[in-house]
Amino acid sequence: MLVVILSIGDELVLGQTIDTNSAYLSAQLAAIGIGTRYHQTVADDRALIAEAIDRAADHADLVLITGGLGPTDDDLTREALADAMGVPLVEDARQLQRIRDLMERRARPMPPRNARQALCPKTAATIDNTCGTAPGIKASLHGATIYVTPGVPSELFRMWDLSILPEIRQAEAERDVILTTKVNTFGLGESTIAEQLGPLMDRRRNPKVGTTVSGGLVSVRIRSEFAHLDEARRQMEDTVEKVHAALGAVAFGRDEQSLQEATLAMLIERGHTLATAESCTGGLLGAMITDVAGSSAAYAGGWVTYSNAMKTAQLGVPTDMLDTHGAVSQQVAACLAQAALARSGADYALSITGIAGPDGGTAEKPVGLVWVGLAQRDDEVQTIELRLSGDREKIRQRAAMCAMQTLRFAMLGLPFEDMTWGTRVPLPAGA
Repeated sequence: MLVVILSIGDELVLGQTIDTNSAYLSAQLAAIGIGTRYHQTVADDRALIAEAIDRAADHADLVLITGGLGPTDDDLTREALADAMGVPLVEDARQLQRIRDLMERRARPMPPRNARQALCPKTAATIDNTCGTAPGIKASLHGATIYVTPGVPSELFRMWDLSILPEIRQAEAERDVILTTKVNTFGLGESTIAEQLGPLMDRRRNPKVGTTVSGGLVSVRIRSEFAHLDEARRQMEDTVEKVHAALGAVAFGRDEQSLQEATLAMLIERGHTLATAESCTGGLLGAMITDVAGSSAAYAGGWVTYSNAMKTAQLGVPTDMLDTHGAVSQQVAACLAQAALARSGADYALSITGIAGPDGGTAEKPVGLVWVGLAQRDDEVQTIELRLSGDREKIRQRAAMCAMQTLRFAMLGLPFEDMTWGTRVPLPAGA
């Protein structure tokens, strides 16, 4: 099923109001395996709205429209829909009485202009609004089903839950089974992911495979559409296996599983614990870990040693090391990780020290230079150099995620040379 969502209103086009309705509807559709083809925001212009409706109905099986059903002169969606359908507007007597009754219950007289909310294109049907005056509309154009709802989010949500979603579910039940999932990755860019997936991303293939970038992750989306549930599920899982085989360890989880959830799950499964020592990330790594329910089973705790004095006082970093190499150095990253491991009694310790910006960079140590230290029981400490780009927030977030993916690779026993997000730099002899 192909879906187009239209949002109507000058306030949306001008940026005075954020369009949360389209995001809500897309998420609701995705939850039942239906993808949205595109969103479009249209100003309060009758001809423009009619043109957008006509185009959407020509490109989709389902068109969802929000906004423009109010009682004022700039609420033009019902008129534009009638224009697109080539039919007149007619009054729905039942809806008119419902609006009058609602006003009466609110102890308010009904303004004459509210009567226009009972108008509906002749061949269409109205949808009851249980918490507002404007009824919705259900229509058909070019073979597409069209639902129009008020733009007020609370009214849209109620109408969606009570009237529209059940009908869409029923229509979908009569179509092929559609299953969706996604495989999350960290460490490779979207273009490299696409290159490694190769023929899996052929648009003629079923299941279809695509990619999405969000929050530093590249997710591989899989959509399996077949006549029977068993076949759809089998083909989807077979494609998931092929994606993992193509991408290797940079792929870490399914659907909404985060990198920290996947990392903690591995620690808990092995009965291991982790400690952290952070400088430039200011506790972000620890916060990301403790955001996961049950993290206390694997996270021993951590230190935020932002100043040099704290690095020395809390974790024993020698002052001569700081003077010679600077806080942002592999020597300090290694020392922080080793001290955190020893003082926590954990099985692994991660350290992060770097320059997140926007100031503080030099030609030798630019903004975005970050060192990650990884210490583990009965093994030498590893130091990873990162060269990150973006603003301060992105550098800090990506540094924390790089540290977690480094730990995953270590737990999987993979060579540090296989890392794509940083470079392993051996400590100088005697360091």
